[in-house]
Amino acid sequence: MSPIDFKNNFPRHIAIIMDGNGRWAKRRFLPRVFGHRQGVQTVKNIVRAAHKLKIEVLSLYAFSTENWKRPAEEISSLFDLLLTFIKKDFEEFNENKVKLRILGDLSKFPQNIQFEIENVLEKTKNNDGLQLNIALNYGSREELLRAFRVLKEKNIEALSESAVSDLLYTAGQPDPDLLIRTSGEMRVSNFLLWQTAYSELYFTDKMWPDFDGQDLEAAIIEYQKRQRRFGGL
Repeated sequence: MSPIDFKNNFPRHIAIIMDGNGRWAKRRFLPRVFGHRQGVQTVKNIVRAAHKLKIEVLSLYAFSTENWKRPAEEISSLFDLLLTFIKKDFEEFNENKVKLRILGDLSKFPQNIQFEIENVLEKTKNNDGLQLNIALNYGSREELLRAFRVLKEKNIEALSESAVSDLLYTAGQPDPDLLIRTSGEMRVSNFLLWQTAYSELYFTDKMWPDFDGQDLEAAIIEYQKRQRRFGGL
């Protein structure tokens, strides 16, 4: 595998659809929650790897608006894992100047989770290291509808791409250069539809719990082999 070129065509923003936790556990005859627990460990490892590689923005799809359809017991387990990650694990990232941003509507989450997230957002707001976006209760179509409603309420007639972009959860950030999806599925699942209009897509058969820093580097190297023309020649 050729080395990463850090000077040319290096992605500023990488987005990841973290898929396969449940199937990873099922293949091992374990409850789905074991896959989610290992998935959280992978999150920590990939954040560390992204920080080491000096990636500017890392966006992780953690909980979609459609995930509320899952069994209540599984959702409760996911909330417990999220709470532990925010309260305890994020201390390490804060020390490394990681800045947290949430993509999505937190209002449906339990009050204690909202409180802990707001605490981390406040604590990391002035950090100047890796920008970590975690998508929670996120759906791209809902995000776009939210932006369009604001435009309508403000009666903005000079509609433009920048006007819409400024009202998205990712306002002020570069669009993803690279979108990665694990577990062999080949779809974008309502994630950053506007922002990934010209992103390079990378699919891997590896389940999220098995994805590691070397896999992230492999995705970057593959990305650097491609030519991004943005519709031109």
